[in-house]
Amino acid sequence: MPLLKKKPFTLLEPPKDLEPNELVYQVRFTKEIFRDYEVYLNRINLFRQRFWTCKVSGKGNLTYEEALVSEKHAAEKVPEIPKELMTPALRTIQFSMLSLKDLADTIAAKLQEPLFVGAELHGKRKKGDLCPCKILKVLEDSTVKTKYEVAWLDRNKKVTETAAVNRDDLIWKKSPFSRNSLKPFIRKSTRQSFPWVLHDKLAEKYRISRDPPQDLKGKVFIQDGVVYNKRKKDAMEVKDSGKLKKKKVEAEEAEATKKEDNHQKEEPIKYPIDDLLVQPETDDPVFTVRPLPSRDFNVPMDGVGDLLMVWDFLSSFSKLLHLWPFSLEDFENAICRKGSNVNLIVETHSSLIRLLKSEKDECFSAVQKRTRALKITLTNWTDYLCDFLEIINISDLCTHITTIKRGHYGLLDAQVKLGILRELVNQVLETDIAREKLAGYVEERQVLLSMKRGEALEEGRKKREEKEWLKAKSVDNGATNGHGVDSTGNNQPVLSNGNHIGQNGQITKNKGEAFSTRPNHASNNRHMEIESKKTGKKKNMGVESQAEKGIDLTKKEALLLLRDEKIAASTWSIKERRRAYFERELEKRILHTNPLGKDRDYNRYWWFKRDGRVFVESSDSKLWGCYCCKEEIDALMGSLNPKGERERALQKQVEKFYSRICLELQKRSKDLATKIALEEAVHRRSTRVRALPRENPANAFLNYVNRWKED
Repeated sequence: MPLLKKKPFTLLEPPKDLEPNELVYQVRFTKEIFRDYEVYLNRINLFRQRFWTCKVSGKGNLTYEEALVSEKHAAEKVPEIPKELMTPALRTIQFSMLSLKDLADTIAAKLQEPLFVGAELHGKRKKGDLCPCKILKVLEDSTVKTKYEVAWLDRNKKVTETAAVNRDDLIWKKSPFSRNSLKPFIRKSTRQSFPWVLHDKLAEKYRISRDPPQDLKGKVFIQDGVVYNKRKKDAMEVKDSGKLKKKKVEAEEAEATKKEDNHQKEEPIKYPIDDLLVQPETDDPVFTVRPLPSRDFNVPMDGVGDLLMVWDFLSSFSKLLHLWPFSLEDFENAICRKGSNVNLIVETHSSLIRLLKSEKDECFSAVQKRTRALKITLTNWTDYLCDFLEIINISDLCTHITTIKRGHYGLLDAQVKLGILRELVNQVLETDIAREKLAGYVEERQVLLSMKRGEALEEGRKKREEKEWLKAKSVDNGATNGHGVDSTGNNQPVLSNGNHIGQNGQITKNKGEAFSTRPNHASNNRHMEIESKKTGKKKNMGVESQAEKGIDLTKKEALLLLRDEKIAASTWSIKERRRAYFERELEKRILHTNPLGKDRDYNRYWWFKRDGRVFVESSDSKLWGCYCCKEEIDALMGSLNPKGERERALQKQVEKFYSRICLELQKRSKDLATKIALEEAVHRRSTRVRALPRENPANAFLNYVNRWKED
């Protein structure tokens, strides 16, 4: 049952006096029944708020329906703990005060120590080889070391022989229960946390005591069948008492204001709000009809998600995998082609298996003793693939091992191929090489972001200094203009255009060249400095001679203005280049692809920079579509209502990448037109000069060559 703000939530019981033919309102996913429509609407709005939490996985910020779906998926991933280990695991959970992470680690460590009948692990044979085995019986031995009767298993998990093995010779190649798999088990088995308390039926089934232990009697207590943490309860009571006083004061104030003004106006709605609560209004703009996305995919509809995920991973980490990038269309066509093995598919599997093999992953540690060639080639890659499928032991995929061994991998369905690639990608992501690469990306992104932030701070500092300098200059100019007479009592010489010589930092030199200085000193000091520099004829120079040799200051001001505009333009272009540089470098170090956003109905929109199309995923991930042209993107943007939270965020993201999306779609349209023209040219050829299949543009994926392949 989903949690409301991380607290248990109880559904309403149906009315007792309900008649068989009575018309009522029922909530689809909770089966609650209401007679009043407004109460029903309030209940629906409550379920649509995003403050529900999945009890099993702990995911938050969900609607009630999303939390139900999350609980269903998470419950399928809860590990099945053997009956022999269930009792010690539940005893560890009962009344534990540890955090979820520490509790899961404690249980994982405890469950790894005991060995039970039916456990499948690896054991050392007489030659020292590690082979898979299964425990049949625990042998009673008077010695200190315990022995187990095990059955040695072959590839098909059939018993070949039995033997007695010591405990030290039995090894878990992989921990039977990890922390992440035990977290849902703990949440599913308990009804409250801190302290963790098991469900009554579960505790009664495995005979777990429901009374707090002696060491917790001073910390916890039971009231009305509920276990409370004493410290937390006391804090909540103090907090609740303060809230009651505050609510009482607020109620009195609200009643007083209500008496003063009985005709209060309704407050206007503050947008954005939840999209499903937005109502049409008269001042709304005219929204366009949202176009229907194209659903023309070669792969089955339930395999489009895996297709995009695998292709995006292969494209993002192509250098790590030593795999030459390819387009989504080529990848889709190669997946759907039946018959002989396509080179693109062979290189894709080989690169993933090669990385797992170089990492010495656990998936291949159990088959190291098999006679396999050290180098993965076009002829033996299927052997490694079969070994991988045997280790992961997924029933839906293991049924196709025989077909792959016969060399008919190309005859498999597209859904099976995508399932194999999905599992390979998941294993690669868990390797140390991939994790180190991602950690390096995180560090590089932090360095780039710090550089970008430093440049922004430096730019702000320069702007503040320039503003202060202009302010000081205006004050200095005002002080200079206040002195109409110089220190000797004579008026300053005036040029023919009305400007004063030596004013505002403009000084005329003997060659008639003018220069500008910042007014950092007082006006009188500047005049004295100018007079000290004058010699001979300059001292006796009259106003007329200076006016003849001076430069027209209006022309000079125009030149200075033009120069400032050029400097500003160059500075702006430098800023744009730096901004583009940071965006480009951050995109190179992308960690994962996020959706652009969601629309009113929770449909997710994806855009992959290497493809150009905008893909649409339904809320239940069962349907996929795509927009392939600029007109469809424009219609999509025109149909989004910015009054809704989800569509407002989606509109901002589409506007942010609009120019790039349109550019990629135009390139795609041109390439598609070129391919169609080439196909028509091939069809117009004479039948006596038949073109080879590889020359057809639709079969371009057959010409794929991995240029980054390791030797």
